[in-house]
Amino acid sequence: MDNTKNIALLGQPNSGKSTVFNSLTGMHQHVGNWPGKTVEKKEGTFTHNEVTYKVADLPGSYSLSANSDEEIVTREYIAKKELDLVCLLADASQLERSMYMLADYAGIKTPVMLVLTMMDVAEAKGKKVDVRKLSEKLGIEVCSIVAYDKKSYESFFKCLEKAISSGKTLNADKLYEIVRNGEGAEAFEGYMEKASLIAGERRSPEWIAMKLLEEDEAVLRELSIKGEKNIATDPKGALYTSDARFKWIEELLSLVVTDAKKPSELLTKFDRAAIGPRSGKWVAFGIMILALAGAMIVASPIMGLGGALPSILNPLADSVLGGMGVSESIIHFIKATIITSLGWVIAMVGFIFAMNFVFGILEEVGYMARVSYVFDRSMGSIGLQGKALMPMIMGFGCTMGSTSGARVIDSYGQKIMTIAVAWAVPCGATFVVIPTLANAFFGTGGGMLVMFLILFIMVLHIIITAKVFGKKLNPVDKRTGIVMELPPYHKPRWGFIFKNSLMRMWDVFKKAFSIELVVCVIFFFLSYSKSGIEGSILYKIGTFIEPVSAFIGLKWQTFMSFVAAMVSKEAVLGVLSAIFANSGSVIDTTTGLAATSDNIAQIVAAAIPKAEALAFIIAVTFNIPCLQAVVSTYNETHSAKWTAKIGAYYIVTALVLAAVVYHIAVLFL
Repeated sequence: MDNTKNIALLGQPNSGKSTVFNSLTGMHQHVGNWPGKTVEKKEGTFTHNEVTYKVADLPGSYSLSANSDEEIVTREYIAKKELDLVCLLADASQLERSMYMLADYAGIKTPVMLVLTMMDVAEAKGKKVDVRKLSEKLGIEVCSIVAYDKKSYESFFKCLEKAISSGKTLNADKLYEIVRNGEGAEAFEGYMEKASLIAGERRSPEWIAMKLLEEDEAVLRELSIKGEKNIATDPKGALYTSDARFKWIEELLSLVVTDAKKPSELLTKFDRAAIGPRSGKWVAFGIMILALAGAMIVASPIMGLGGALPSILNPLADSVLGGMGVSESIIHFIKATIITSLGWVIAMVGFIFAMNFVFGILEEVGYMARVSYVFDRSMGSIGLQGKALMPMIMGFGCTMGSTSGARVIDSYGQKIMTIAVAWAVPCGATFVVIPTLANAFFGTGGGMLVMFLILFIMVLHIIITAKVFGKKLNPVDKRTGIVMELPPYHKPRWGFIFKNSLMRMWDVFKKAFSIELVVCVIFFFLSYSKSGIEGSILYKIGTFIEPVSAFIGLKWQTFMSFVAAMVSKEAVLGVLSAIFANSGSVIDTTTGLAATSDNIAQIVAAAIPKAEALAFIIAVTFNIPCLQAVVSTYNETHSAKWTAKIGAYYIVTALVLAAVVYHIAVLFL
């Protein structure tokens, strides 16, 4: 007897689907991409009553239309023959709105059960749902849970076992009765004969006919392959189907949902301000600033530990390993690679923990959807969701915040696009290093002009980057307007948010340490030399390509510093110090094993021409943010290919910008 069952979680964004997936699978999950699609694929397992369940967390969407790769992946997956059950999740606190996915599922013959989430929020709002009556009307198993509370899952597991055993499918007779009595009845009946050509075992002709009414491109393509081309469609067909579905939902929920409590006047007033066309943006900016400050406060203890770790472990390595007779060169290697990597990764995951914690709160209380609503039109002009603004603003603090914060983006393609665009935002470390150099080379007034130039280039870079990556990740012809429901406000579940943030931090730490270590080892050997900087491979590479880099505006000294900036922005001054002030080796100044000269800014200002300095400042500012940002991007996208593409794009554009600025600057400086 096969004791393995395949189930899928389906639901709209903010339905609690990811929470249920994490609660069920815990650490037994992995994330990748769907074959041939730029869509995130989450899978995991759990065991109950000696049965192992393989769970697929399907992309969140508002319907089963074919408007995006996410929706196409979902449709294809739920029609798979090997799938035993679909658990369709709906928010009980706003059931009238969140049942639309179920209405669109009607006609799919894969067994399904309905899971009502956020029952605690519904009860707090004075809503009561008669689960048994709803189950009778739908003809399938229905249960209610509080997604973050595993104690409430007892009814879920009972319904799960019953649903798989019975194999019940959704009773959609009432829905099709409404359609046949509505304005689109004639067209619907006309499509039924054609629909039977491609319906198959898991899709009813009625479901196909409804999609034909909606001018569904995927279904039209399927019929075209069967020889049915130039099918006449009705531009109002989508209105007919949506109207029928909402009428069906209204009939379903009559006498099932009762509401005995008025909404909070205070929250209603705040919400008017939060979604207002003008006030909403000011509210969002204020909350973003508070969120960034809060993230820095939460992250500071862990980041401080990561920063202090080398100063604790390095002397320990000297005394312990030295006492064991280990050579100084090996100890130096351990300090510059293993200990440095460990310190950097701990600091990185500290910020990632903080960002997940802060964003978790904003998402939990229901505010993130408001940000998307308020800024959707503005961000939509460059092909991004309104939610993308939040992680981009966080990028001014740390690019890792941008990459980690991009998890709130529903579309995987737009998540990658958001990360790519957010890399153009100079981080806090940049705003520490660059003004120091700008003021040293150009004085206070000139330094301010340089910073204004950087901000101008940043805006231009964001627009161009969105267009470049948008061609593949979010083509103009596939962009649609915002379709969403604003979730109700509710209290954050602190324990759940904290636990999820810890899980995310640990997951990143496991993957990040090995990557950071490998890069540090490579950089160690590239920059290592017993005979000064001139003996390093990095120096030889720099001098070899200097004829090319000089055209860009970077001689070997500034080019080496540009390369070091890919490891960390703070390393720039250290490498310049090693080159111009002989303060230590490149690897030591990059990793902090050697101190930077106190007056390095003044030393390099006297040694580097102003045109080259300006090109160098621009190149460093818009280079790869840092190694930690690269690792964080890989962990968030789960794609070495896209991480490499983004990294290569920023290296190339940084050098192109430097070349343009240099050749203009030599005319005036």
